[in-house]
Amino acid sequence: MENLMTPKSHAGTPLPNNPRRLRLFFKRLFQQRALVLMSFPFLIWLFIFKYVPIWGWTIAFQDFKPAKKIFDQKWVGWKHFEALFKEDAFFRVLRNTLAMSGINLVLGFVTAILLAIMLNELRHAFFKRLVQTISYMPHFISWVVAASIISTVLSSDGGIINELLMALGLIKEPILWLGVGHYFWGILGASEVWKNVGWNTIVYLAAMTMIDPSQYEAAEMDGAGRFKRIWHITLPGLKPVIIILLIMNVGNILETGFEPQYLLGNGMNLDYSENLDLFVLRYGISMGNFSLAAAAGIFKTVVSFILLFSANGIAKRFGEARLF
Repeated sequence: MENLMTPKSHAGTPLPNNPRRLRLFFKRLFQQRALVLMSFPFLIWLFIFKYVPIWGWTIAFQDFKPAKKIFDQKWVGWKHFEALFKEDAFFRVLRNTLAMSGINLVLGFVTAILLAIMLNELRHAFFKRLVQTISYMPHFISWVVAASIISTVLSSDGGIINELLMALGLIKEPILWLGVGHYFWGILGASEVWKNVGWNTIVYLAAMTMIDPSQYEAAEMDGAGRFKRIWHITLPGLKPVIIILLIMNVGNILETGFEPQYLLGNGMNLDYSENLDLFVLRYGISMGNFSLAAAAGIFKTVVSFILLFSANGIAKRFGEARLF
């Protein structure tokens, strides 16, 4: 008589019992012990710097005073979250954050994919390595130096952009680019592309090496031109990587950075350059309102989790590559 307590799969066949699964798990763990040991430092770092600080979230529910002991703080519930959503400046910086993140997301993906495809199509090895090196170099420049270069290039007093535009007759007098608020989002997007496009192409170039060369040979024999091979072979081969990176970037949509906005921002473009990170610094930490700063941080984390799981769920529903 069949044991009714034996676990079954949906197909009706008995599943392996738990002890067998555990033995198989520990056997595989032992076989991959070198990789497990190599992951320990990362797990320790992750625990110390990512999970332990979560205890600080309690500050958002207190009238936190640094001089008091942690158990002597006054608990106020959702007071600081209510204050956060009643603050007009919060919605302004949220608009700026979403706008800058959206521009960076679109430009980052499009430019990196286009550059990767163009580099992949190059047949002259020396020229290909030269272009890669030149495009990678800005990534290793600190934002302090990069912001200084950008400010000089956009300067109204001899800046190359103004000089070039006046030489072409497109403008009659120099423009104070960083002094006009609604120019800031475009300037930041172009700066991010200049600084990171070469680095972002690495993943796509690596993915292209996994595409079977025989597909290109077969397409060429069938009379497919270069653009058709790119459209029907290269881009479909990159599709899983693009979707995975898109999911990860959607989860980080409220992370637009701190340094470029802080270094390129000024009083004239503040209404467009201030993002959530600067809001936390100026309206929270600098004013001693650590509870409001913690509430804004929790808001960012919760929204990021929702967007990440939503994007992953959408990809799963459509049968595309996903994180989990």
